[in-house]
Amino acid sequence: MGSDLKSQFLLDPDVIFLNHGSYGACPRPVFEAYQRWQRELERQPVEFLSRRRTELLAEARTRLATYLGVDADEVVYFPNPTTAINMVVRSLHLQPGDEILATDHEYGAMDRTWRFICRKTGARYVQQPIPLPVTTTADFVETFWAGVTERTRVIFISHITSPTALTFPVKEICQRARRAGILSIVDGAHAPGQVPLNLRTLGADIYTGACHKWLCAPKGSAFLYARREVQDWLEPLVVSWGWESDTPSGSRFIDYHEWQGTRDLAAFLSVPAAIEFQAAHDWEAVRQHCRALASQTRQRLSELTGLDPICPDAPEWFTQMIAARLPPVDIDQLKARLYDEFRIEVPPRIWNGQHLIRVSFQAYNGQEDVDALVEALQKLLPL
Repeated sequence: MGSDLKSQFLLDPDVIFLNHGSYGACPRPVFEAYQRWQRELERQPVEFLSRRRTELLAEARTRLATYLGVDADEVVYFPNPTTAINMVVRSLHLQPGDEILATDHEYGAMDRTWRFICRKTGARYVQQPIPLPVTTTADFVETFWAGVTERTRVIFISHITSPTALTFPVKEICQRARRAGILSIVDGAHAPGQVPLNLRTLGADIYTGACHKWLCAPKGSAFLYARREVQDWLEPLVVSWGWESDTPSGSRFIDYHEWQGTRDLAAFLSVPAAIEFQAAHDWEAVRQHCRALASQTRQRLSELTGLDPICPDAPEWFTQMIAARLPPVDIDQLKARLYDEFRIEVPPRIWNGQHLIRVSFQAYNGQEDVDALVEALQKLLPL
């Protein structure tokens, strides 16, 4: 499958690309749709931005909402999940002593966002340790929930973690948070396109996801979903014409957050093309192909290093992206040598003092990529 779809992507053929998780990669037909939207904007900017914008964004938003299993007025486009979460965080009006409970597996930019707002408000960002290896959903939920106190106002948790590539049981966490009257916010940056999503049944109060990663849309396309019950207190990050709108749409949530001044809307408008591309190429089969490569890779790396995997080999814990333990090594040097000597783009990293390598598989990858990575590490690691 890797060779069949590889020609559809714009990636450098001389690079073994095993880092889709960082910024994604856009297929040629989707990128061409993106460029068509840009050219259409430039052909008549006033027509496009003044008279067509609302309708075009509504169509693109409706297609995305259908894909996510929600209504069109429950989701709005953002350029990336970081921007979306910044809007939410600044709307919370946290008080001294309030607690935000997260795990110690969260994305670094999000950790920084929460620490920033806590320093301004006197709230506390609490990161509950989730030790490796993880074992069962029930054990995870109880371990995480042990961090909840009477001061917990918000639960913030990744659907699929960035440093450790683990799929967390967010549905169970969100359901428990709802029963406890705690706001649930899910960072789903890695989920759309990698795992099936129905946000209504998942149950988060707020969920943000990237479209440019595993959904393969252009860079600059992401979304924020908010249940209607929480929309009214979300304040615009950028105050523009949607505030006190002269032509209200019927959804204050959309009015406040969709229009942020003049900007290129092409990435948002190309999301339907990305959804259609994956539907046309049997993406469930692609995911299964990639999961098989991921499963094999973590097993071979474990055999190479003698280090145990960080989770069971079960679909609920990972799909197209894995993290594997490494022996102590100069991480920066390893990353540079993998790229400079073997032309392999893959991120080794240190997380909580542990040496890991995160490997992503997408439709353009094949068995030869796994073999190349294992052979390179065999030469470079201090085994």
